[in-house]
Amino acid sequence: MFFSLLYIILAAFGLGFLIFIHEYGHYWMARREGMTVEAFSIGFGKPFYTWEKDGVKWQLCYLPFGGYVRIAGMEKKGSIEPYQISDGFFGKKPWSRIKVALMGPIVNIAFAFVAFCLLWTMGGRSKPFSDYTHIIGSIDHTSGIYAAGVRPGDEIKQINQKPFRNFQDLLYAAILEDSPPKINGLEINYLKQSSAPFQYQFEFAKGAPIHERIQTLLFTVRPASYLIYNQKVSLSLDKNSPMKDSGVEDGDRILWVDGELIFSKDQLVETINQPKALLTVQRGDKTFLSRVPRLKISDLRLNAQQKAEIEDWQHEAKIKGKFNALFFIPYNLTYDAHIENAYSYLNEDTLEQQPEASKRSPLEVPLLSGDRIVAVDGTPIQSSQEMMHLLQERQIQIIVKKNNPIAPVSWKDADKAFLADIDWENLSAMIQSIGTPNAIANRGNLKLLNPVAPKPWSQLSIPEDKREEFEELYQAQLKQIEEIKDPSQRALALQMLQSEQNKLKLGIVMADRSVQYNPSPFALFGDVLRETCKTMIALFTGTITPKYMSGPVGIVQVMHQSWGTGFKEALFWLGMISMNLGILNLLPIPVLDGGHICFSLWEWITGKPIKSKTMERLIIPFVVLLIALFIYLTYNDLVRLFSGLF
Repeated sequence: MFFSLLYIILAAFGLGFLIFIHEYGHYWMARREGMTVEAFSIGFGKPFYTWEKDGVKWQLCYLPFGGYVRIAGMEKKGSIEPYQISDGFFGKKPWSRIKVALMGPIVNIAFAFVAFCLLWTMGGRSKPFSDYTHIIGSIDHTSGIYAAGVRPGDEIKQINQKPFRNFQDLLYAAILEDSPPKINGLEINYLKQSSAPFQYQFEFAKGAPIHERIQTLLFTVRPASYLIYNQKVSLSLDKNSPMKDSGVEDGDRILWVDGELIFSKDQLVETINQPKALLTVQRGDKTFLSRVPRLKISDLRLNAQQKAEIEDWQHEAKIKGKFNALFFIPYNLTYDAHIENAYSYLNEDTLEQQPEASKRSPLEVPLLSGDRIVAVDGTPIQSSQEMMHLLQERQIQIIVKKNNPIAPVSWKDADKAFLADIDWENLSAMIQSIGTPNAIANRGNLKLLNPVAPKPWSQLSIPEDKREEFEELYQAQLKQIEEIKDPSQRALALQMLQSEQNKLKLGIVMADRSVQYNPSPFALFGDVLRETCKTMIALFTGTITPKYMSGPVGIVQVMHQSWGTGFKEALFWLGMISMNLGILNLLPIPVLDGGHICFSLWEWITGKPIKSKTMERLIIPFVVLLIALFIYLTYNDLVRLFSGLF
């Protein structure tokens, strides 16, 4: 609580500092050009502290989100026109006024560059590997890109014919581009060390709002990350932990789970919860692994004789429970686990199908008549009743890489380091040995853990404070669902929430590896400048709406979070916000510095000063609009803040 309050104070101070240097730029140049400065204010509204120095009234006001320098002649007094006041702002030549107006934004932009220089000299920022990888970590199974054959582990090389930097590029494409992005990359087979190019064009629904475009891109394709077991912050491996007897050790990195190379936490959770069984199968003189559907018997299309045979195995194996709720595979077997033929079954879409091969998944191999199942989830069997007994509890096989480096690596070498020191030949040999008499438990820096039976959260040993936190989050989600007016949508949301609660977990915390992001200050300055300009162009062209912008509250919130991460992150955001503040003030809008520059240029070209009434007619509407925008942005900031979307 103390640190959170401290970070809020530091965030507000940081924003106030940027406003101060902006206004001080105006103040310094105005004094240099011989203008009389009447007041220097940090904030708006009623001042709570004032003092006077060198004839200038300095003040701090209650509303800290802004500030101003009041120069003589900027406000009309009596019948005298502002340009008639010799030591006033409009009494000076246009070039003097342009220099005063320019100095505020220039100071902000210069500070941004100085901040980026400091970041560079300090070694840059430490960021998660997932922020700077090109490797896909997970893909929505219902998406078009998955249907096109792209899988976790594949690499994105280009987006819209430009080099792909990181997955933030997808966010910018969703927000700033009118058309869906096209990506180019490589489909990679790591075990065979081969690759092939792919190209995919995303699709947006016609007229889709920004949040739907963001969801289409960011929730469909997510970046890869390390999965390194962190013993210090993980739940204790007590008797209820799925990983207690697995043999996992601090620093082990999960590489492979039940037939899938694992590239992210999302993919891991998905793999654990897939209704699949990992079978070791003997076909002639060859032994191989196959992932086959692990289904409730009620989903299998069985005749009376087939049901009776499986019921006999249930009784012989002494398996309790209702027959239709038990698990089996969609194959007709002999007593000694030989395959006779395949069953039809209902898939997740309640469509009838038979086992089939899956694109780019070498273990999704349909079984043939005469094949013999010799192991289930790595455990050898002799009969179908043994197999049926083992199928009732989901057990998974996990291969980890030992001795993983934790020191940050340069962002330039992040993907190379992610794949370094993995012996793909040894990994392939270990995978093929699972369930055989000669199973390989250790080879090089690879280790096959003991079988693991994942559990839902309700069965894990979770500290009381964490359990209360999860329960509060669950109740908050329930409340949001209850507010959905459409009954069908409400029922679907409730079903998804219950499904999420019942998902199987390993019960350990896994950490990503850090990368050191340290481009040159010129490169970082250029990137921030381009992003700022793109955003502003998108705002004025209507590609995005102000709803997605942050106001003062949002900026303080971002700064608060950055201080919580560390000084370097806070310094970056100070530079980022300072750059935005400088460029925003250069826009040719009458109430902003850019507007005053335009007035001065007009006078310079025409040789005639603009009358005060004309300026008022131009400025006042924009003042009203600016106040309205301020209120609108603040409202949206507060909505996002209290809805937990920050």
